[in-house]
Amino acid sequence: MTMEETLIDKTREFVIERLKNSESGHDWLHIERVFQNALQLCQNIACDRTLVLITVLLHDLNDSKFNAGREDEILVEIKAFLQKNGLSKTRIEAVETIIQTMSFRHSFEAQTEKSIEFQIVQDADRLDAIGAVGIARAFSYGGYKGRLFYADDQASTQHQSSASYQNSKAATINHFYEKLLLLKDQMNTAQAKKLAENRHQFMLQFLAQFEAEKTGKA
Repeated sequence: MTMEETLIDKTREFVIERLKNSESGHDWLHIERVFQNALQLCQNIACDRTLVLITVLLHDLNDSKFNAGREDEILVEIKAFLQKNGLSKTRIEAVETIIQTMSFRHSFEAQTEKSIEFQIVQDADRLDAIGAVGIARAFSYGGYKGRLFYADDQASTQHQSSASYQNSKAATINHFYEKLLLLKDQMNTAQAKKLAENRHQFMLQFLAQFEAEKTGKA
């Protein structure tokens, strides 16, 4: 086993331990799916594959949805782990940049040019937010937050800022129109765009069926 393979394995163990009892849409199974997505996206792209895989494994540890106020503390712990295990300063800085700025809420802000590693990690994560798994994750998180499935008196909002998006407490079905249906056109790599198309169409079919059942037409 190479040193980089050993680092990936150690990072996997590090993350599994810290994601115990996580919400089911953001647990270790989510990380594993994103990891598999990243492996697929890396196949035909020249990139720092190890950097991509390490970042994928770490990307949700300091998620503000679950760690409000502790993000910086967790990031320090992540950086210390990577330094202890021999990752260079340049690559640690790359990991830090990606996990701090890849989320959808940062898409409302002006962004610097994305490295190919950033693009792959972001695409791999966003693919897991759409399609059948994305639907399951949306309702899992909605339940975790105590949100309604739908509310006919709540219109979907096209958010114009990170604050507006983060402060939304709308019903889960609104989330499809406010984020999930937007992700197909925000994919970075050609392979991710291709994979996203089928998942996007599945969500549209689901929403049509949901509306039909909700209104007694199916």
